[in-house]
Amino acid sequence: MKAVGPIVRRTLDRLYFGSGIVAALFLIAILTLVVLQMLARWTGNVFPGAADYAGYCMAAASFFAFAHALNRGAHIRVSLLLQAAGGYRRWVEVWCFAVGTALAWYMARYAIKGAYWSWKLHDVSQGQDATPIWIPQIAMVVGSILFAIALTDHLVNLIFFGDHRIEAELVDDHD
Repeated sequence: MKAVGPIVRRTLDRLYFGSGIVAALFLIAILTLVVLQMLARWTGNVFPGAADYAGYCMAAASFFAFAHALNRGAHIRVSLLLQAAGGYRRWVEVWCFAVGTALAWYMARYAIKGAYWSWKLHDVSQGQDATPIWIPQIAMVVGSILFAIALTDHLVNLIFFGDHRIEAELVDDHD
């Protein structure tokens, strides 16, 4: 039974790191799309839907980066408030992670519902590309689920082990 903990921990950490890699790949895709659109204009051609595809990639990069950024301590935290909490810091952190976790799962639920209904109703984008809108929404679904899992992971660690496991904080805590 003890071997399950490290395996789960390694798997979750790899999942968060992998989501950061996927986010970086979507940023590279944005760069590629912009360069291709520039080349198309210089040669007198048209790249229909390039701006729409870049927008889809930006949304995907953002959502895939959430879990990785949280795990690395890149999200904004109210360190001054946490320092001012003094002896109640742990309870304030538990409350913050609990609220964040609940909101993340709420968002994931509605992201899933939105993508499902877009697929069911055959909704397409309004741009020149006429992409079935559920396809770019998949990135939002996966990213929001990963973010909710990451928040749940940190909340559980904070409650049971007293540490949220965020690797680095932007502001040093001097207690």
